[in-house]
Amino acid sequence: MKFRTILLGATTAMSLALPAVAQDVTIRVAYENNPGEPVDQVVNHWAELVDTASEGKVKLELFPSSQLGAKQDVIEQGMLGVNVITIADAAFLTDYEPDLGILMGPYLTDSTADLFKIYDSEWFKEKEKALQEKGIHIVISNYLYGTRQLLTKTKIETPDDLQGLKIRTPNNNMQIKTIEAMGGTPTPMPLGDVYPALTQGVIDGVENPLAVLYGQKLHEQAKELSMISYLNNTALWLGGQAYFDTLDPAVVEMLHETGYQAGLFSQELAGKEDARVLEEMKAGGVTVTTPDLTPFKERAMAVYSEFPEWTPGLYDTIQAQLAE
Repeated sequence: MKFRTILLGATTAMSLALPAVAQDVTIRVAYENNPGEPVDQVVNHWAELVDTASEGKVKLELFPSSQLGAKQDVIEQGMLGVNVITIADAAFLTDYEPDLGILMGPYLTDSTADLFKIYDSEWFKEKEKALQEKGIHIVISNYLYGTRQLLTKTKIETPDDLQGLKIRTPNNNMQIKTIEAMGGTPTPMPLGDVYPALTQGVIDGVENPLAVLYGQKLHEQAKELSMISYLNNTALWLGGQAYFDTLDPAVVEMLHETGYQAGLFSQELAGKEDARVLEEMKAGGVTVTTPDLTPFKERAMAVYSEFPEWTPGLYDTIQAQLAE
């Protein structure tokens, strides 16, 4: 269950009507992003909210820059009962609930507000419960990671320009298939390996939100930014159910509530950071191309027929919910 309160200001200390937290606990939070990136800013904000709401009894210990390993490894550690929370796209959870992959589908919707309606739907609540039964505990489900763009060493104006280019993707089937459908050669690897891979010519480009591309300094090695906006990337913060079962229920409730506030902060921050980062990248010598998205969308739509494991009619079901 998620608990909702009104956010009176992203940086305002909260006074939450929550049960008193009696358990002293330190929880590790791992993520691939570097200090200063929006993810890091949001998690630091969350840590402050947790500290305030628990009156100092609960602490979040932050591990940026892949310090605890690659995303999939950390997820698996959590499922084994290790004390860790991490960030993951819904596509990383498709081994446990295949239908969740559609939430990372290309050009699913132009509206992030509409997309977050799905996370409040009965459909998602059923998926969330199923994940709990399989050992995964979702803490934050309203996190906005950003809109994913394409940064390459050569200009990309049409899908044909992607032909033969090796594009780094996260190691999930949806994004792998999407880059392939649009004409590129997907090359999965952890985010921490991307800079040297660009430097050494192992890959020709990378897709990610602007703030991540800039925070990882990838624009130093690739100078062509194509604003294909193929994915409004929501994300989940999650841990292992085995570990959450060891926590006082009041702690779990507090983590959900403060996590929701942190998610709202992420949504507020995303738009501001995109505008700032775009100007910084231009100043750093990056050329920005805004292509006609129609041919990218047409090619990308093919991926929705490539997941036979999905519930029949899933795409239409989601589109109907988005239209409500």
